[in-house]
Amino acid sequence: MLAAPSVLFVCLGNICRSPLAEAALRARAAGAGLDLLVDSAGTGPWHVGEPPDPRSQATARAHGIDISNYRGRQVKPEDFRRFTHILALDHDNLAGLRRIAPADATAEVGLLLDHVPGLAGQAVADPYYGDDDGFATTWAQVDAAARALVTRLTA
Repeated sequence: MLAAPSVLFVCLGNICRSPLAEAALRARAAGAGLDLLVDSAGTGPWHVGEPPDPRSQATARAHGIDISNYRGRQVKPEDFRRFTHILALDHDNLAGLRRIAPADATAEVGLLLDHVPGLAGQAVADPYYGDDDGFATTWAQVDAAARALVTRLTA
């Protein structure tokens, strides 16, 4: 029996991009009636236990989603067996995931925007050091990816 699909989004600190990707996919999956385990994590430990960046929270809120209860966490070896898909938001984090993947990993590891026609090979914009407009750009990218993932997972 195939495992039910489950998706883990990964960026560096798990306070900006990956929580937005988690929120977008949760919303799109719920809208499609798709039962899906969705989570996010960071490759680094800097923000473990912290809520998402206030700008990420404001961006999600602007789309009717409350992510204030999300908490940062770091990727763990068991994530590579728990999730069917682990999607990095950029190339550096993809390389990091491939370095730390255990030998018995079962998750399909890849780049998030590879699932969006016309954006394959691209990284999700990192808004952390920019202004609020960067968060809107990031949302547009992760929401497009969420729509594409829901289409793929319901096909």
